[in-house]
Amino acid sequence: MFMATQLSEGKSQTELVISWEALPKDFQLEDEPVENTSQPLLAGALRESLEISGFIQPQMLIASNLGLCATVNGQFIAKAPDWVYVPSVNEVVGNRKSYTPNLEGDIPAIAIEFLSDTEGGEYSVKRAYPPGKWFFYEQILQIPIYVVFEPYGGLLEYYQLENKRYELKQPDENGRHWINVMGLFLGTWQGTKEGRTGYWLRWWDQAGNLLPWAVEQIEQERQRAEQECQQKERLIAYLQSQGIDPNNLPPFE
Repeated sequence: MFMATQLSEGKSQTELVISWEALPKDFQLEDEPVENTSQPLLAGALRESLEISGFIQPQMLIASNLGLCATVNGQFIAKAPDWVYVPSVNEVVGNRKSYTPNLEGDIPAIAIEFLSDTEGGEYSVKRAYPPGKWFFYEQILQIPIYVVFEPYGGLLEYYQLENKRYELKQPDENGRHWINVMGLFLGTWQGTKEGRTGYWLRWWDQAGNLLPWAVEQIEQERQRAEQECQQKERLIAYLQSQGIDPNNLPPFE
């Protein structure tokens, strides 16, 4: 989702003069409707598995549609990726409306955009004000990893910043990308969650284990408890077959 500014378009510049300033108090971020109803589900699912796994720490910033701010050639710019991960912020603030890298903490490590049926400018390299998303992430914020995900066909494009340019990277043999800064793999998964059936972005740990969602973890724990119960029943049956009353066994020391 692109969040436009209230400033008028300026002239194209051959050099970018970038500064990091807080969101002006009188600056109004546009409250545009979500382009696709799947986007909140996709973003929420990415965070949910990280939270359940214990990955998220207080100093991290993980958000959806949060305005990332920079001042370029004297003009204030704010754009909001569909999902963003910042390893460390200077101050933990609830209900952030915006975030200015360098001024408030680390540069975002990852920005993710979910493609919709309408053109949202995810590939825009427009340099003139207001700049396109691609140009803003690559040349101004210089976010190391930029992911573009098409949730209907499951296409995952993973770009890594190299020599100040995004380079498309191929996945490993499992169709996943290793993100060193997180110590996790990112890839696609097909299934159903919250009434939506289709492709999702998912996390895997270094050993290749899928980080579960809450409903999956509950099911895993249910199956584990059921297996333990079955094992206990088999043990009792065996002892009884040997003429041993399980209730009269001496206490284990």
